[in-house]
Amino acid sequence: MFLASMFDKKTKMPDPERALRGREEPLPTGTHHFVNGNPLKGPWPDGMETIYLGMGCFWGAERLFWKMDGVYVTASGYAGGYTPNPTYQETTTGLTGHAEVVLVVFDPRKISLQDLLKAFWEEHDPTQGMRQGNDIGTTYRSAIYATTPEQLAAAEASRDAYQQALKESGSGALITTEIAMAPEFFYAEEYHQQYLAKNPGGYCGLRGTGVACPGS
Repeated sequence: MFLASMFDKKTKMPDPERALRGREEPLPTGTHHFVNGNPLKGPWPDGMETIYLGMGCFWGAERLFWKMDGVYVTASGYAGGYTPNPTYQETTTGLTGHAEVVLVVFDPRKISLQDLLKAFWEEHDPTQGMRQGNDIGTTYRSAIYATTPEQLAAAEASRDAYQQALKESGSGALITTEIAMAPEFFYAEEYHQQYLAKNPGGYCGLRGTGVACPGS
């Protein structure tokens, strides 16, 4: 009974009034990207766009995007919950409501939003609900948090296209990705930032469905 109760807490969003209280001060983290040296928290050059993408564990997801030409900077963090400035340990209880997400700042003159979304859909399984592979809990849910109405519309259109592609592949699975305008983003602790560059042999849980996303 106790184990079942703990599992339910991790796979169901908490009630806002019962979420952990958090703190007023941001968590300490670095100022520059470990791989490319660009400022982790801005200011960023004019013309850049920002989107937040959740694909399960943020270590592998962040590496996926920092390797893409046209991506200016990435950062691991937490979004979509209720607790201000949560710690990693707090998010894993399931009592903050946050998902692990990656901040992606990109130059739309060099890489399109469609290219980022294509990588998003293909490189993880967006049909698993509150989990990603063996990583179970609300923090591992699939999510797209847009910063403009245009991004939101593009994300929803790409979801519909990928759902059709899954159907045509013979899969009856339904996409569970949360798509919404971006809530407040909280940077994760320093050791999470660009984790797989600092720890090349570290864990990466990204596993796609094997179904290609239509479009470029």
